[in-house]
Amino acid sequence: MLPTHDRYDYSPITRRAAFRWPNGSKLAVYFALGLEHYAFGQGMSENLVSGMSAPDVLNTSWREYGNRVGAWRVLDCFSQAGIPLGILLNSAVCEHAPELIATCRAAGCEMIAHGYSNSDTMAGMQEATEAAYLRDVAAQIEHATGKRPEGWASPWIAETVLTPDLLHESGYTYLLDWCMDDQPVWMKTRTGRILSVPYSQELNDSSAIIGRQVSATDFADLIRRPRVVAQ
Repeated sequence: MLPTHDRYDYSPITRRAAFRWPNGSKLAVYFALGLEHYAFGQGMSENLVSGMSAPDVLNTSWREYGNRVGAWRVLDCFSQAGIPLGILLNSAVCEHAPELIATCRAAGCEMIAHGYSNSDTMAGMQEATEAAYLRDVAAQIEHATGKRPEGWASPWIAETVLTPDLLHESGYTYLLDWCMDDQPVWMKTRTGRILSVPYSQELNDSSAIIGRQVSATDFADLIRRPRVVAQ
């Protein structure tokens, strides 16, 4: 047998009982908006235009546009439609743009911890360091919003082999990193279980436009086109 993470058992979607949510619904939809903040000239980065010289003003200001303008427009559109958002939140935004956090709270958004900054990666972290990082992010979001986050999405979807264990032990109840299914899946940890909630990598703006070089028109079409999910 090949090595395995042993976090969940194989289960073909065609052989499962019909999935039902607590209210009897067959389908659940959530909309996730990433609110991220980056260190200037340090750590991991996300570049619309590669190969820029330091200091990289172009990509730095492009990323900042989201917190200053783009996020406000998205929040307004969803507010008009009466649809709350899941906010994938770098807790550094609580320091950098507190007005944005207050508006998300007022709109009834679900705050999902997304690390401290997108300049961070948990890859290679030692257990004690990672555990402290997870707790610190939750504490900062709780201090800013009055509610401790229940969900987690790793910066850059980068985990260590202990991340699900440490998330469960730190009080998180679900995570969005794993994209192996169309339905939620309970994942095993060393002290219990944590729920893996599907997150569509295909509809992530940066992975589509930067990573796969999808045009803005094609990306908009991906969002509008319904995805068939087995029931």
